[in-house]
Amino acid sequence: MSDAHEAGAPARCTGLARVTDLGPEELERSWGREPRHVPAAALPTPFDDLLATRDVDDLLSRRGLRTPFLRVARDGHTLADADFTRGGGVGAGVTDQLDDTALLRLFAEGHTLVLQGLHRTHPPVLELAQDLAADLGHPVQVNAYVTPPSSRGFAAHYDVHDVFVLQTAGEKRWSLHAPVQPHPLRDQPWQDRRPAVERAAAGEPHLEVTLRPGDVLYVPRGWLHSATALGGVSTHLTVGIHVWHRGHVAEAVLDAVRRGLAAQEPQRTSLRPGVDVADPEAIADDLAAVREALLRAVADVDASAVAARLAARQRAAQRPAPVDPVGTVETLADGFDDLAVAPRAHLQASLETGTEGAVLVSRTGRLPLTDDDAAAVTAWLADEAPAVLDPDLARRLVVAGVAVPAAERPA
Repeated sequence: MSDAHEAGAPARCTGLARVTDLGPEELERSWGREPRHVPAAALPTPFDDLLATRDVDDLLSRRGLRTPFLRVARDGHTLADADFTRGGGVGAGVTDQLDDTALLRLFAEGHTLVLQGLHRTHPPVLELAQDLAADLGHPVQVNAYVTPPSSRGFAAHYDVHDVFVLQTAGEKRWSLHAPVQPHPLRDQPWQDRRPAVERAAAGEPHLEVTLRPGDVLYVPRGWLHSATALGGVSTHLTVGIHVWHRGHVAEAVLDAVRRGLAAQEPQRTSLRPGVDVADPEAIADDLAAVREALLRAVADVDASAVAARLAARQRAAQRPAPVDPVGTVETLADGFDDLAVAPRAHLQASLETGTEGAVLVSRTGRLPLTDDDAAAVTAWLADEAPAVLDPDLARRLVVAGVAVPAAERPA
């Protein structure tokens, strides 16, 4: 669900429009197939608001970040956490907070700093990630790579997710080669094909490009890539798109089939005494029966059942927009009369009706509702706008993290 803009405020550029000049149909034609460089001049806004050098230093020195929110690497070698962490001091009770003194030395020596999970620790990046995930339909996570002058953090490799590289500062030269494993899955990492990767990377690149501030490079999963900072410090955001693919659909189908077979008494019946399950001939008849049952079960799988299983994974793959626990409670101190509430952004909410009655299912969990409340919530979600609801219902929605206070009370 999109956030409502304040009256008279200019619409901000969000999500997909920030990282590509292609419309949805044009993007679909190249999606997952070809890398693409988009110069800053082709995009509506620069990336100054996402991550500046002062933001990087603030994250490294003043936020109390711990591992695994930082990796440090040089020429393909990643340092142990103990090389750049230390205890948090009196009262902290932690032993792995980032050590800014060690990071100063390591960065001066040519190490690349990888700020991981920025979509959880840096608000501007969090907002971009959630908007982009909503536009693409695929889960999104974001890291930042901060590379000292004329240095390379990682050797040529491929990722198992698509990437939008957003250059925020400095310049970096990228070299891309065609895949040695097209469309790799998460259990097919580049390290398993290291010799083939090294041979391919030694050949003529498919694309060489220098990214400058505001530029974007789209790298589909499987494409080999390496990058070297030019001149000064280079900083870029790597927006990882953890794409859904047909393998996920197959997993959902197989899960539905497994549950379906478990409900059939013949498939739960014990095999005969003395059976040798290691003997192919001994289980041949049972295998034939199972195959026949599987084929029938696969043919009977309904698309709605598959979608329901994928919906649960989709909800778990992202988080809803942030809420203010303390500030919200303060706002609610005067009660809920005349207080408009709005659906929390990126909630992924839907109403389900089953044996337990009506339930609102979302990224915050499951919230049982009465039939009357379910009707009111259905209309409220469909409208995607602030509304004054029954005070008891509004309180339940806000405390459950489903709704947020949306306006000042009338005088």
